[in-house]
Amino acid sequence: MFELHSQLAKDCFVIGDFELCRLLLMNDSNFSWFILLPKRQNVSEIFELNETDQKQLLLESSFFSKKLVEHFKADKLNIAALGNVVPQLHVHHVVRYKNDLTFPSPILGKFPAKPYSNEEFDSLKQKLKNTLTQNFNFNF
Repeated sequence: MFELHSQLAKDCFVIGDFELCRLLLMNDSNFSWFILLPKRQNVSEIFELNETDQKQLLLESSFFSKKLVEHFKADKLNIAALGNVVPQLHVHHVVRYKNDLTFPSPILGKFPAKPYSNEEFDSLKQKLKNTLTQNFNFNF
């Protein structure tokens, strides 16, 4: 049975689910920072997924990445599967702009997280509903 790692549960909002991955939003309004989390237990690296799940992860990541760039008008998209703090396999998708707080440097550890206000979160949820119109089940 799949369980969300406690650190991710603490730091993120659950947005919903693709076929394989749960979509999370990092509660840091400094960046549009999303996480795709394969709903598989005891997996910490992509190569540990079976071949079908590896392909599905790539399809979902590519689909979501394209939607982020289009609908968030990103200058760049950072995608990474680090796992140094949270061993559960998860893939970060961070929308970047040339004028954001740290561009062109990485975002991790540069600024304290700025939690979303209710208004900011509601606005982002609506934007996602307008963006993810197929192959996705929202949690709200």
